[in-house]
Formats: sequence, structure tokens, C-alpha cells
Amino acid sequence: MRLRAGIWKRRGRRTVVAVALTACVVAGTTGLAAGGEQRAVTGPVPGTSAWRADRGLGPLPDPATASPGRVAAFFARLGPQQRRALVHRHPLVVGNLDGVPVPLRYEANALALTEERDRQRARAQDPALTEPEREAARARADRCAGLLGGGTGGRRIIAFDPRGRGQVAEVHGDLTRADHVAVVVPGSDIDLDTFDRAGDRYGTPTGMARSLYAATEGRTAVVAWAGYTTPVGLGPDAATGRLAEAGAPRLARFVRGLVAAGAPRPAVFCHSYGSVVCGLAAQDMPAADIVVAGSPGMRADGVGDLRTTARVWAARSADDWIGRVPHVRVLGLGHGADPAAPAFGARLVPAERAGGHSGYFAPGTDSLRVFARIALGVAA
Repeated sequence: MRLRAGIWKRRGRRTVVAVALTACVVAGTTGLAAGGEQRAVTGPVPGTSAWRADRGLGPLPDPATASPGRVAAFFARLGPQQRRALVHRHPLVVGNLDGVPVPLRYEANALALTEERDRQRARAQDPALTEPEREAARARADRCAGLLGGGTGGRRIIAFDPRGRGQVAEVHGDLTRADHVAVVVPGSDIDLDTFDRAGDRYGTPTGMARSLYAATEGRTAVVAWAGYTTPVGLGPDAATGRLAEAGAPRLARFVRGLVAAGAPRPAVFCHSYGSVVCGLAAQDMPAADIVVAGSPGMRADGVGDLRTTARVWAARSADDWIGRVPHVRVLGLGHGADPAAPAFGARLVPAERAGGHSGYFAPGTDSLRVFARIALGVAA
């Protein structure tokens, strides 16, 4: 009995250590900052009730239940004036409705961003608010203005949700004509404010997407997708799958919407905690390839558990700190097996030149070179 008790005591210690280390490993690129629990944004965007009540064209596809294929078929039956009428009456809904033709989503989200910018500017002048609240409103207005861009074309925003910390997706390249498409899914600490922050050039959705687009010499349209509530700093959100479970259906539906609107099956690139989202979305996501970089795990023991027809790839640099922490899943914490381990069964991407946890998309790295070949469909 003493021997058995001693064994269980040692196992208990190892479990505690593994759990503590796991809380660190899944925190993404945030260093040692503490993070509060985040409330996942789910369900249709604001304005859905008015959309459902609009009977001018008969019953409109319900954003909560209509498949992207059904949405695409509905819009295919509409004339140009009917489409534009829906864009102007319901910009936030149309801009986020998967299956809607891509140019309409760009137009709708430009209108939605303009409305949110103006709303926040008005809030910033409201004397009833505190100064921190007015400052937050000014910052949100500036972010919306930045996403609107300048010039004649502006930025191609294919999704925008102002709720919570804000979610956004941007297209680099011509999604309507591209022979190849890639989607970049980021990890922790990404939202409307940090979508393209300058201080972490290749650890943000914008930086990763721009670099991949350039590496393919513009032959692949690349979507920077920050369409889920990400963890913030260290804490239970980063160590558990709760936010990934909320984000995975959104990612799968977004990819199905791209395909329904005429895009080819994309290569989906998943960084850090984003690979947890991709692992949970894999079986419902019509991807040609799923590529994980700096992954804490995909909530699977191996490629077969992902139940996907996509080719699965994994990259991890030798100096990425995520590789020094055990890939475990204990008491609901951690995300399981290491996708970069040979036993997982993924195709390995060389990453000898990738520096640290955020260097996989940096120009000149072996990982980016292979990523570009995967995106172009020429990697074996």
C-alpha cells in the first residue's frame, strides 16, 4: 500500500507540474502577462432581428441556421439592385453572412465600419461618459478608420463584428479570381486593436498574411482571419479549449462560405492557440491543407483523430519555447499531443531559420518558403 501510495503521489506531482507548465505553453506570444477570462462572442451579429423581419424579398436566409450554400444560392437569384438594397439596409449582417458574394461583403463591411466609426466618435463626445470611456471610444473609432483605409479601393474587409473586443478578417489579393486561397488563423491576444499592431510584425494576422501573400508573389489570395474571441495573456482561457470550442464553428463556417462563394478549397495556416481552433474545426472545414506552427496541440492524439481529408502539416522551430513544455491534456487543461512530433503523423515543415514563437512567417525563413509552396498547391 505504501508503494502504491508513493507511486500515486509522484504521479500527482507530475500532473501538477504538467498542468502548471501547460498554462504557460498555451498562452501564445504574451510573455508573462496575466489574463482575465474572456466572454466568447457567438451567434449572429447585431441587426439580425431587423434582417429576419425584412420581407421585401420574401424570407431572407437566417444567419443562425442557413448553410453557406443556401445563402450563396439565394444571392445568386437576386438582381444587382436587390443585392445592393440588402447591403445598404443590413450592412453588418450581409458583411458577415458566409456564402454572400465576396464583393458584396467588402461593400457591406465598409458601410458597417463607417457606421461604427461614426458611432464611436459620437460616444467620444458624450459628456455623460467617463474620460476612460471616451478615450476607449476614440481608440475604437481610430481602429475602424484605419480598417477603412484610404485611396479609391480601401482595404478588403470580409468580416467585421464590433461586439466585445472586436473581430475582423481582411483579404490580401483578389479572392474572386485567385486560383489558390489561404486563411491565416492567429493565436492569443488578437482582436480589433491588435489585428495589425506594429510591435509584433509577423505574429499578427496582418503581418502573417502579408508575408505569405508576398512569398507566393501574389498568386494566392490570403485571408487574415481574426473571427473568434482569443485568450488574453496567461490564464484558464489559454490553457483550456473553451474559446477554441466557440471559435471552431465560426472558422469552419467561414471556410465553407468561401467555397460556397466560388473560392477553391483553401490552405489554412494556424498559429499557436489558433491551431487548437483549427483542430476542432478540421472535420467540418473544407480545407485542402491544414498547417500548424508553434502549436500547443490540436485536441487530438494524431492526424486520424482530426477526421479531415486535408493534408496536415506542422512546424516548430528549435528555439520556440512552446516545444520545451509538455504537450498534455490533464483535468481539462492543455491541448494534447504535439503535432510536430513524428508520432502525430503530420507532414513536417522545416523551421530551422524561424526565430522563436513568432518567426514562422518572417521573410527568408525556410518555414515561409514551404508555407508558400503549400499555399500554391505544389508542396509534396
